[in-house]
Amino acid sequence: MQIIQLTDCHLYAHADGRLRGAQTDSTLRAVVDHALARHDDYAALLVTGDLVQDDAGGYVRFRSILGGLGRPVLCIPGNHDDPEAMQRELVGAPFQYCGERTLGRWQVVMLNSYDPGQVGGRLSADELARLDATLGASSAHCLVCLHHHPVAMGSLWLDRVGLANADEFWRVIEAHARVKAVVWGHVHQALDARRGPVALFATPSTGAQFRPGTDRFAVDVMPPAYRRFALHDDGRIESEVHWIAGDLALRTGS
Repeated sequence: MQIIQLTDCHLYAHADGRLRGAQTDSTLRAVVDHALARHDDYAALLVTGDLVQDDAGGYVRFRSILGGLGRPVLCIPGNHDDPEAMQRELVGAPFQYCGERTLGRWQVVMLNSYDPGQVGGRLSADELARLDATLGASSAHCLVCLHHHPVAMGSLWLDRVGLANADEFWRVIEAHARVKAVVWGHVHQALDARRGPVALFATPSTGAQFRPGTDRFAVDVMPPAYRRFALHDDGRIESEVHWIAGDLALRTGS
């Protein structure tokens, strides 16, 4: 079973909106076209936050791009989102806001790490309790998804705006052996790592990227991207990041 992850789309109400050199409507459309042309048997799209760039009108644009694809679109909020507007504008199929979704032998658990007024994230006590209860109620393999990174990325500025209560999050995760992977956005760069038995995946933006390993904020030269997951019935995960280069990178460069 395949899942396509998109993240950090940063859409505006108008198609010509640009962020860090990328025209985010065009880059998202190009990423979606590339992904669906190569992986048309996917079970769901997973969108891990910052659907818009502080512009609730961007949800209408997001809905117009992804609403007619005929597959589930699983969404969680990021720090640039407006959770109330997001739920209001993305109500009903194919969209799902947070919660959990069972796909074959897998369960996708989607967490809300939005912390009002903050760039970094935090999981509320209720959200941690929901995670613990959900993980205890099923025997399916589990993919846990949130926007903010729960491990250090090795960038001083970026690690100041990660998940503030990551220790609490990991205490819940480590109590449930069926968690196979944790997936996030926010960092605009790729990471494939492990924390004990749990695979860790950070995914680049559908727009512009952050330069890895920097003490101060810096934009990278890498093009837009998405991640594909292949989830096997026995709990194995295969994954790779697809970068959308060529003419698109030239058109959306700063």
